[in-house]
Amino acid sequence: MTSTKLREHSASRAAASGLRRDAAGDPVVDKGVWATWYDLEDGRKDEFLAWMHAEYLPFLRERPGYLWVAHYESNGGGAAMRHLREKVLARPDEDVGSGTQYLMLVGAATPESFLDPSVLEPDLGGGPRHLSMLALRRGVRTGVYLEQARVTGPAPRDPRHGLTSAPAIQMGSLRMRTVEGEFDIGRWYIQLRLPDMAKTPGCIAARKYVSVAGWAKHAILYEFATLEDRMRHFEEAQEAKGLDPSHWTWRIARTTVHAPGSPMVGVRSWPAIA
Repeated sequence: MTSTKLREHSASRAAASGLRRDAAGDPVVDKGVWATWYDLEDGRKDEFLAWMHAEYLPFLRERPGYLWVAHYESNGGGAAMRHLREKVLARPDEDVGSGTQYLMLVGAATPESFLDPSVLEPDLGGGPRHLSMLALRRGVRTGVYLEQARVTGPAPRDPRHGLTSAPAIQMGSLRMRTVEGEFDIGRWYIQLRLPDMAKTPGCIAARKYVSVAGWAKHAILYEFATLEDRMRHFEEAQEAKGLDPSHWTWRIARTTVHAPGSPMVGVRSWPAIA
């Protein structure tokens, strides 16, 4: 699939998906995303998650400019993913937030919604209770991204949750080692990975991002109907190619520097999966 056909495919699928529309009747597309990875200590984990799901995430969903909010808990993935993380993918030398257990995602029409006010303002106006609870997080890593390309897969998005990201995801955040590597990964996503995702059973969408703010220059969000779909049709069929020295994916994997724990495999805890 050429890049032109890739854009045409994305546009036609978006038009058919019943996306939310603005006052002028144009589709509202969530081109910006705010991602926050973090860990929790066991002692107050239940208290924090209860507050997060009952108070903080609904608070964020009502903020002007925010289109959707989702929260994920890491599942880890299968054997191929563990091998890639532990034996293949390089990690940064600099001090980068090391959180891997949880991921909060917020979508907006553009990244500007996350910069005025900045998402680094801890409570975003929520008050002392928000500040004290958010302080329980450990290894926090935050990024704001702009969507570069998107494809939709064969699996439908649940219309009850609108634009909200899928029940099961894999999200990677990374840099390249060289300028040549930047061109290589760009070609790989557009020529190989994204067209493959458009045909992958169980895939709802795949979104390639570039960084507006944060450590990583690139991010990729793969969305699946279930974790089982991800394992069977993606990890075992596609990610495992990163272990094959004869495959282009192998070369890409060895020229990236991934954030701690990246790629994260997660299941959505909020909104609840119906």
